[in-house]
Amino acid sequence: MVAVASARAGEGDAGDPATQAERIRFFEQEVRPLLVAKCQSCHGGEKQKGGLRLDSREALTAGGESGPVVEPGKVDESPLIDAVRYEGLEMPPDGKLADAEIAALSRWVAEGAVWPGGDVTADAPRAAKVEKADASFWSFQPLKDVEPPGLEAFAGTAWGAWARNPIDAFVLTTLAENRLTPSPEASRRELIRRVTFDLTGLPPGPEEVDAFLADESADAYEKVVDRLLESPAYGDRWGRHWLDVVRYAESDGHNADVYRPQAWRYRDYVVRSFNADKPYDRFVAEQLAGDELAPGDPDATVATGFLRLGPYEDNQRDVRGQWSDILNEMTDVAGEAFLGLSIGCARCHDHKFDPIAQTDYFRLRAFFAPILPLDDLPLYDAAAKEEYEARLAAWNDATKDVRARLDELEAPYRKKLEYDAVIKFTADLRALLDRPDAELPPYDRQIKAMAYRQVVDDRDGPIPAATVKEADRARWKELNDELKKRTASKPAPLPVALGVKDVGPEAPPTTVAGSRKATGPIAPGYPSVVEPTTPDIAPTATSTGRRSALAAWLNEPDNPLTTRVIVNRVWQNHFGRGIVATSNDFGRLGEAPSHPELLDWLARRFVADGRRFKALHRLMVTSAAYRQSAFRPESEAEEARLIDPANRYLWKRPVRRLEAEAIRDAMLAVTGELSPARGGPAADATSPRRSVDCKVIRNRRDPVLDAFDSPDGFNSAGLRNSTTTVTQTLLLINGPWALDRAKAFAARLERDAPDDDRARVALAYRLALAREPDADEVADGVAFLGRGDRREALADYCHVLLNSSEFLYVD
Repeated sequence: MVAVASARAGEGDAGDPATQAERIRFFEQEVRPLLVAKCQSCHGGEKQKGGLRLDSREALTAGGESGPVVEPGKVDESPLIDAVRYEGLEMPPDGKLADAEIAALSRWVAEGAVWPGGDVTADAPRAAKVEKADASFWSFQPLKDVEPPGLEAFAGTAWGAWARNPIDAFVLTTLAENRLTPSPEASRRELIRRVTFDLTGLPPGPEEVDAFLADESADAYEKVVDRLLESPAYGDRWGRHWLDVVRYAESDGHNADVYRPQAWRYRDYVVRSFNADKPYDRFVAEQLAGDELAPGDPDATVATGFLRLGPYEDNQRDVRGQWSDILNEMTDVAGEAFLGLSIGCARCHDHKFDPIAQTDYFRLRAFFAPILPLDDLPLYDAAAKEEYEARLAAWNDATKDVRARLDELEAPYRKKLEYDAVIKFTADLRALLDRPDAELPPYDRQIKAMAYRQVVDDRDGPIPAATVKEADRARWKELNDELKKRTASKPAPLPVALGVKDVGPEAPPTTVAGSRKATGPIAPGYPSVVEPTTPDIAPTATSTGRRSALAAWLNEPDNPLTTRVIVNRVWQNHFGRGIVATSNDFGRLGEAPSHPELLDWLARRFVADGRRFKALHRLMVTSAAYRQSAFRPESEAEEARLIDPANRYLWKRPVRRLEAEAIRDAMLAVTGELSPARGGPAADATSPRRSVDCKVIRNRRDPVLDAFDSPDGFNSAGLRNSTTTVTQTLLLINGPWALDRAKAFAARLERDAPDDDRARVALAYRLALAREPDADEVADGVAFLGRGDRREALADYCHVLLNSSEFLYVD
């Protein structure tokens, strides 16, 4: 019997470079801006009330007249946290911080109060100055034109014929340089399970395994790879990887966490793009500037949903601050996703480690400054619109009487809702709402649109029943019930998308947020260390053209970051670790590449192949490096671990736990419950649909996916954690969802292998583990099924298999 899953992967370690980089990112993007905005006017470089400064870690731990205000790692012993909670001292004195801000400070202190150094006060930004040492850092250098190493030195050795493609020449040479050797090839059963999960996120079926084992042709494995790349499941799998990077979710986050009913269209766009093998340069351009590059193209329209994926607070009085936060977050994610740089660290000051000046940050933000978020971008043509309007007019005419009576009854309630939505804003913002757009400059039009969105959401939303007066309630319910009876004949709304367009051909000015000294508007531009030249921007009659210029620069063949970053992401998801382990950070805080020449060769090959992913996948998964076994004799493995404990140089295949979605989908596939339906509006987590098609609600995460480290949807997730926790064990052993899957698995075995326990054991292994059980496993299984109630025993047996390490991990 297969052992129940146990710890095969460790918790994240604070000393791990990825963990430390994440903590620095969190400080720079969440904590440092908060200290600058809310604390340093009284406790900064120019003024120190109570002798306290809050502009460096040393100042915090030294404290003021009352002693240290932060005890790193000890939230409840840190006076700063007591003060912002209003427990004793009340800071800031002019109003308590939001709960999310207090939580951010608490998390920062709990994680050791990481502070990468330097004064945080935002003086007038210096012009970007790139030192020679900065420009020479590896990731900012042009792609090298390298050739695969020759393998003459290996002639006549056991590894002389090991290489299957150019990847292996790089890997084998690096292994030899570090006194290491590769592992033998994995078995055919291991290979088909590995590559099927890697390319589709699903287990291979017994028929697929049998066909591969029976195929004696020299290219049997390559035919499997080609079949998997053409499967629609490929797009589900690799689309989900991209959704991690862009922090995809279908709700706003924050307190209200409002659902976004059209967000699924972006998810479907991503999945379609991968299945169609869309070139990466087009994929990038459509997401950044689809509205400018292909006006009216539905796919390009939906693609701009990338710029709408960030969190949003529906009830926000400070609309100007909210808009600045949205632009900041958009800029940060674009920097991580496309450039692999934590540029958010330069928002409040010049980056402490990478050659990114504060002006560089706001030059990048200026590309996004003109956008106008929209929730109703049309995905229909004129004929569809004409037909819809005719049908709607007929429905309106048929319901005119009941709607008029309901509108009259609801009018005072809606007026109250509108008043409450507007009165929270400052007087100048209320005045802005009353002015026509034609009179407003671009920035004011954006702010008006952001504020008006809140008003419309509150005014036109459902009236809370509790607010309806007793005297109106019966009549109000009667009219609503009458109107609901007629909704079946109301035409379905025309398809629309979340996306963006520019506010017009003129951009609002971009200035440095938080600067204590006046600075002029900042023009769009690229990081000076990579591209010091001025962008070539061509406005149109309706758009600034800025985002098109950004996309064009990112897609230039000699851009040193874009192709390196995406090729590294693909490698990471096939080999468990990127050539650069910190896939969202190619800067100085990230790890150096393990195979720098291979990375550049792959990036150039990717461009030469038209930047199509399927050719890159095929190259990687058919390499001998990918096809290695995960196991070696212990004496060899022990010696290799002394040289390369993290397996950076690929002396064996890493054993990897399935990701959250793959665990859920594999269980549904094995039990026979997985639905063949794809795409469309998001399904509930209880649905048998693939996980990529299920709702992603930021504040109400699916417990199964959450337990197995699915991303939170608030930040770009370049690399998922892979933890082993008690919660996972309890969920798989005692959780109702897992127990239901075991019963469904048993029902499938009863149906497909009736009245034969040996056949049931064999089929269970073939379905769950893609192999035949050995004689002892058959004997143990048959004995187990013969105990007590046979149906319960079969369900328990299936439950053990679904909890096994062999099921949850891929060798």
